Amino acid sequence: MGFGHRRMDVEACGSGSSVDADDKVEVITDPLSIEQKVKKERSREKEKEKTKLRERHRRSITSNILAGLRRYGNYNLPVRADINDVIKALAREAGWTVEADGTTFRSKGHSAWMPSASGSTFSSGHYNYPQKVLMSDMSDGDIKPAEMIMTKDTFLSKPQSQYNVAGLDHSSGEYKADVNGKFWQEEQMKQFVGTTLSSRDFLGTPYIPVYVTLPLSIFRDRNQLLDPIGLRQNLIELKSSNVDGVMIECCWGLVENDSPHKYDWSGYVKVFQMVQEADLKLQVSMAFHECIESDSDIIIPLPSWILDVGRENPDIFFTDRQGRRNRQCLSWGVDRERVLKGRNALEVYYDFMRSFRQTFECFFENKTIVSVEIGLGARGELQYPSHCKTHGWIYPGIGEFQCFDKYTLKHLKSAAEARGCPEWGRAPLNTGHYNSGPQEAFFFCDGGEYNRFYGRFFLNWYSQMLIDHGDQVLSVANIVFEGTKLFIKISGVHWSYKTSSHAAELTAGFYNVANRDGYASILKMLAKQNSGLNFATFEPSQQENFFNAQLSPAGLQWQVLNGAWEAGISISSSNVRPCYDRDYYIRVLADAKPFDDPDGHHLASFTYSKLSQFLLERTNFEEFKHFVSCMHGKDIAILHVFLYLGCMMEIESAFH
Repeated sequence: MGFGHRRMDVEACGSGSSVDADDKVEVITDPLSIEQKVKKERSREKEKEKTKLRERHRRSITSNILAGLRRYGNYNLPVRADINDVIKALAREAGWTVEADGTTFRSKGHSAWMPSASGSTFSSGHYNYPQKVLMSDMSDGDIKPAEMIMTKDTFLSKPQSQYNVAGLDHSSGEYKADVNGKFWQEEQMKQFVGTTLSSRDFLGTPYIPVYVTLPLSIFRDRNQLLDPIGLRQNLIELKSSNVDGVMIECCWGLVENDSPHKYDWSGYVKVFQMVQEADLKLQVSMAFHECIESDSDIIIPLPSWILDVGRENPDIFFTDRQGRRNRQCLSWGVDRERVLKGRNALEVYYDFMRSFRQTFECFFENKTIVSVEIGLGARGELQYPSHCKTHGWIYPGIGEFQCFDKYTLKHLKSAAEARGCPEWGRAPLNTGHYNSGPQEAFFFCDGGEYNRFYGRFFLNWYSQMLIDHGDQVLSVANIVFEGTKLFIKISGVHWSYKTSSHAAELTAGFYNVANRDGYASILKMLAKQNSGLNFATFEPSQQENFFNAQLSPAGLQWQVLNGAWEAGISISSSNVRPCYDRDYYIRVLADAKPFDDPDGHHLASFTYSKLSQFLLERTNFEEFKHFVSCMHGKDIAILHVFLYLGCMMEIESAFH
């Protein structure tokens, strides 16, 4: 039988049938007993399988750690490194001495935290965490291929005793490398590395300009540069990677801080001159919002005179149902209300942009400034600040509507009266709270009020306020920046995309439900204003992708990108999180230049966020330069596979 027992008939046993002495004979007559044994054995097998999966997962994590240390930190770790090897390497990197017996003490004259000798202007609060190293499925006991990834310098620094490199099999034309007795053929190695690098050839593909965002930390108080010499050196290094230029935010709170009509562009004049001297192009952003750089704890609030107005009249800010004010930007309800010391918001924006154009006219004339991004809301994005962490929002909550200031409510009442339903001149109250799920609020649940007469009226008005704001600000911007390409920014609110109501998008102002394209009207407005779109999708972790069936960043990105291309809109993108690993660059390239698009659509540009000392580290910077080369259509993503194989062949010839 299949479970270690031999079942025999009672009659056969009694008739003298011969049975080996070593065989165990069990007479089973009770069907219930058989079923229990089967269940018990199945349970045992399942537990064994779970144990194997847990062990594989543990080994996978260990392998990723080792591969990351070798690949990104150049650690000289054995192929079969254990936890002691890792601890020793990390301790020595931190300035400790580790003896053979494990005795550990701090090295004399060496601090665990050494200041950077480069004199860089950037803070040291960043760490380079590689995102992941993908691995092909291997059976238990096999060496994980990720353990074999290391730089050429690291490999050559190993003693020969640690590696047994086999020769070339000239008869078959295959290259074999034996590490601890495990053989890998050339095609197997290509197949593995192809999982992380992609075998796609970007040589000859369309040229996509690449820009790098300059951090806010280049400025100190009063709009002055913190370290001009360090910034100039960083720009020269960037130029060596063949990037096209840099992006910089022109913060309203830095330039017009003290009083209306008093503009201080002195810091930006110096930066722009340095960029021009480095032979780089400029993308500039008109940042009419509170500028935040979380990794360096920098906050540049709105101008002090605006905040003074807000203390007397808090309704100039977006307001939620509980009456909490969002001071990241002005409410769209004051676009045409003269409540800002005799001006309305549109006039304030126009005067700021006109001052910028007059100050930097020479940079427009010599084409140093190639495009201008117009800030249209919190974080510069055309969307309501419905997912505000300072108000308690936590991803992936649906957020709340932001239309409870008196000026926006006045617009709503007027729209309801024009519709002939004055009772609809109110915002819905059955919408849950910031961290509700779509099915937890009656307004957004399946069959909820969002898809009934009042709900459709309110959502249409709410989204139209967003579109009208973008249309009006872009209209005055086109007057100021005539002849220059304009862009606006939208981030992807994807975490309820697979529900019928798309609740998180609705609170943000995108009327994009299951039976309605909420981005078509925005794209139509951009086409009217001859403006482009900068679209970036927030990237969830793999765990979020697996456990949250409502989110779909890829689905939302596909909808927006294809809608923009069909409407003839120039579309750009940028990364949301800092990144230095090749896997991420390959994904960006795949999105920027879809290989299966018969019309050859591609991004107009890509902005890397942002310049930091970690980006300029040797290994990270080499990866970045290769990425830029692929974006320019001058390189192939698989190149490093053959460099790796060539490195192995070099080692083999050196050993022989």
